[in-house]
Amino acid sequence: MDDKAHIEQLLRLYTQLTALQKQEVKEQLSFYINHLLVHDFNKLIQILYRIDVSEGKLKELLQKYPQTDAAVIIADLLIERQEEKNKTKESFKTDSQIPDEEKW
Repeated sequence: MDDKAHIEQLLRLYTQLTALQKQEVKEQLSFYINHLLVHDFNKLIQILYRIDVSEGKLKELLQKYPQTDAAVIIADLLIERQEEKNKTKESFKTDSQIPDEEKW
């Protein structure tokens, strides 16, 4: 599994974790993002694009909080975006009581 797919999988599972596990995941994610910022910025950009993190929101937060580690801000945005996706997915779940012949 490549890094991008691993991050996406980790983010999808994030909502099911305990508070302590979430903190650990966030720290690991921040550490990895820091690594990408220094060593493979293009890969980081690809991940942000693939997960659909708002470029405008990222720029705004980086300017608003210049003393905060950029990796922490990016990790928070990745987590926030995945939680938004999870909520949207939940809101569109279909009722499993629909007979198979009536499903699309």
